[in-house]
Amino acid sequence: MIQNLLELLYLIASVTFVIGLKMMSNPKTARKGNTIAAVGMILAIIGTMFLYQNGDGLTSREPVKMGLIFLAILIGTIIGWLTAKKVQMTKMPELVSMFNGMGGACAALIGLMEFHHNLGNTGALTAIILGMIIGSVSFSGSVIAFLKLNGTMRKPIRLPSYNIINTIILIAVFAYGAFMIFSGTGSQALLIGLFIFALFYGVMFVFPIGGADMPVVISLLNSFTGLAAAFGGFLYDNKVMLTGGILVGSAGTLLTIVMCKAMNRPLSNVIFGAFGDTDAVASGTNAAGGTIKDITVADAAVLMNYSKKVIIVPGYGLAVAQAQHVIHELENILEERGVDVKYAIHPVAGRMPGHMNVLLAESNVDYGKLVEMEEINSEFPTTDVVLVVGANDVVNPAAKTDPSSPIYGMPILEVDQAKNILVNKRSMNAGYAGIENELFYDPKTSMLFGDAKDVLTKLVSELKAM
Repeated sequence: MIQNLLELLYLIASVTFVIGLKMMSNPKTARKGNTIAAVGMILAIIGTMFLYQNGDGLTSREPVKMGLIFLAILIGTIIGWLTAKKVQMTKMPELVSMFNGMGGACAALIGLMEFHHNLGNTGALTAIILGMIIGSVSFSGSVIAFLKLNGTMRKPIRLPSYNIINTIILIAVFAYGAFMIFSGTGSQALLIGLFIFALFYGVMFVFPIGGADMPVVISLLNSFTGLAAAFGGFLYDNKVMLTGGILVGSAGTLLTIVMCKAMNRPLSNVIFGAFGDTDAVASGTNAAGGTIKDITVADAAVLMNYSKKVIIVPGYGLAVAQAQHVIHELENILEERGVDVKYAIHPVAGRMPGHMNVLLAESNVDYGKLVEMEEINSEFPTTDVVLVVGANDVVNPAAKTDPSSPIYGMPILEVDQAKNILVNKRSMNAGYAGIENELFYDPKTSMLFGDAKDVLTKLVSELKAM
């Protein structure tokens, strides 16, 4: 009876994971979906803690151990809650990366703890070793991704023939794991050696990848964590753990594929390529002899005020300046004056998947105004003004015109088709791809230099004064 009740709770939890994941595909239902999935996880934890039966059909629990488990859950809950509440939107990618890394670390620790309990069981050892290797790679790789995202490790480290080196290390790691599975050895030193070796590969895996590709790396590492958790589900014959791991792994894999498609680059090019590791900086004139032109905030306000249609292109610079609330105020003022305002969202804008969607949702921007690249591109030719705030590579026409460009072939927001283009940037520094942006030299483009929040605040003030 108790076992049946536990299986029922696991089934309910698994269903909530599926429903929650489905609801997260729409910004309007994402928060509710997250809550539903969280409730399912709580049910799974409670069921495991109080209803799980051991091999003898017993459910008794040692009070001290139960107390320590609940204390650990409480401490983790408080730390996670406070961290998530206090983190700024600009730091959300780093937070996601670290939370993902913690999941990988948990999977690796399960392997370290359970290996000696399953000696002689080849199937169980295979799940343990694979979970430990993949979890370790996810953990150490996520740490390096975190350091790249927060600027601590700005430049990718590219060793000579690093592709060959990494491939050799990967083969060696799995050969080491196979030895641990089939040799029958229970050496703790060898097991810890495998753990450290896998951590080392995770570091080497992410080290060479440029900052521009971190959104893809985060998605890929997320899929690794899910896969590692799924192996834990196999080990414990835990249906809900298996379901959750598979959902996370498959969702992360699909998201990785979608983002690679958005950049028109195969995953192998992201992992083995050098995108985003140069330091080229625009200088004010490009190779074709073009020049940039400034525009005052007052003139920009007049141009937008007398427009019929305005499209705003948000980028990471908007997040850095914490200007999402001001840009929403700008949108409201323009709409009150009969201007049609929309936001153009590129799949890889920002530093994690969906970064701009989350940022604008925080300022209560209507979800219906967030239009994806495939739908918005056809509207640029009929747009009076495009306001680009902190975006760079995702609007660079070189992706369509320059075969020698590292971003050539990447689908972009075709803002160069608009009648007038306003670009807000702090400086003429290059974006993550490390190349000049041809858009800045377009005769239709005018530059608004300065911090996004400061510039947008002045723009709002000018519009209010009209």
